[in-house]
Amino acid sequence: MLSEPTVSALGPDPSWRKHVLNGNAFQQDVIQSFNGWQYACFYSSRRLDLGDREPLYVHLSRRKLPIGQWETFVFHDHPQTTDDGHNTVQLGICPGDGTIHISYDHHCDQLRYRHSIPSLATDPESFSWSPQYFTPTLHHLPGLESSVPHDELLSYITYPRFGQLGDDLWFSFRTGKAGLGDDHLYLYSASRGAYSSFSPSSATGASTATTPFLKGIQNNPYIHGLDSRGGTLYVTWVYRDFVWYEGWDDPADTKHKQQAGPNSAANNRDLCYAYSSPTTTVAETGQEPTLLPAGQIWRNGAGDVIADLARGESITPSSPGVTAFRIPKGSGLTNQEAQAVDHGGGVHVLNRDSCPSSDPKSGGPDNDDKDGTIQEVKWKHYYRDPTTKTWTSRALPCGYVSGKRGRLAVSRDDDLYIVLPGGGSRLSIWRAAKSDAYSTYSLVWSSSTTTTQGEMFPLTEPLVDTYRLDHDNVLSVFTRRYAAERLTMPTGPDLKAEEYERKVDVVVLDFQL
Repeated sequence: MLSEPTVSALGPDPSWRKHVLNGNAFQQDVIQSFNGWQYACFYSSRRLDLGDREPLYVHLSRRKLPIGQWETFVFHDHPQTTDDGHNTVQLGICPGDGTIHISYDHHCDQLRYRHSIPSLATDPESFSWSPQYFTPTLHHLPGLESSVPHDELLSYITYPRFGQLGDDLWFSFRTGKAGLGDDHLYLYSASRGAYSSFSPSSATGASTATTPFLKGIQNNPYIHGLDSRGGTLYVTWVYRDFVWYEGWDDPADTKHKQQAGPNSAANNRDLCYAYSSPTTTVAETGQEPTLLPAGQIWRNGAGDVIADLARGESITPSSPGVTAFRIPKGSGLTNQEAQAVDHGGGVHVLNRDSCPSSDPKSGGPDNDDKDGTIQEVKWKHYYRDPTTKTWTSRALPCGYVSGKRGRLAVSRDDDLYIVLPGGGSRLSIWRAAKSDAYSTYSLVWSSSTTTTQGEMFPLTEPLVDTYRLDHDNVLSVFTRRYAAERLTMPTGPDLKAEEYERKVDVVVLDFQL
């Protein structure tokens, strides 16, 4: 079993909102370590101690590892007012130039983006922790300030993600909406301090920014994770098929943003996989071969090329060999759950779907199969062995399957850690050891069986500093926790002064492995 974690609070969580903004599975690297420091971003009020709840603002924190105190500042130039769990904040760090990048507050909206000066992350002790080292909110990507095609593409985005690729940084996002969307990929060059896409170039040499790397056709791909290991990019996803509804083409997206349409997770299907490695081109006579970065040429699990973005090709639902598991709609399959890649290139995915149940009362939503068998939705670990290139699927031994999503991460020792939200307000951590070929699962910590009381964690999708676990064997979990004190509700025409509520903090739990 793991020892009890040390707990540090980043700041108050806006728990009065209907939708959770701090702790969603698609916030891929909201907490990450780099160069001996740890960084995290979250939403909070400007001055909660004065009862000033709304609007919210992006907060950015850092601390020197292993036990430094958190420093936090607030970006005051962008008030966040929309109560929508899609409108989260994301964090990226470029290793080559030390710039810190964040993107925030989108659900089919214009890009909101800012970045720091170079060296802020590579030489952190030379700088005070202050917003003065960051740009204001931008609506373009660095290096693409005057590109009409990119401006059009970046006017309607959701789910931005960042990740490191060697010395550079990739940035991805969805365009379109649930059931009708694509995913695009850009690469930030540390040497140039600018982004480029992998799309075909026009006669003038400017990228046309029209080629998604994952293209939906009467559906949209939902990414579990886009991870780099050894210079190769790995991606897994599910498709959500589109269901027509009146108002689907409303320019204001009223029903879509309210999630009032029929395009729910019930329409998710299939687990899909592709990867992209650096590729050396065949040199023409008198020419040197060119090394193309990961992200341009994509392959299926058998290693066959299925898309070259520079030729205007995308991975589509009909691309051969991309389906790892055929899972029908209505099976409990969720979107954007979790992915991790181990040091050998093995791909791990966390999701859930229906299994025959020996005990219909054992938690999780049940349904009757055609033969009368009770089907229970269970969390599953899907694994692609890098040697045999085959996939396996195993149900996890935990009971209740939360409506919230879990998280995967790989340790320095190549063990897999599975962080799960549970029933009520529980949080649990499971381990699958490399020595057992990731085939068995051990419960190594649970908030319901330790001195950290279960009621301390409101139901949230836990996030993990995968970089710290990979390098330092410390499991840092970003989540929310109830504080001991209570807050007085601010007075107002619809509020009673005597009403109280429990305070919730954004916290980091540090487990030493």
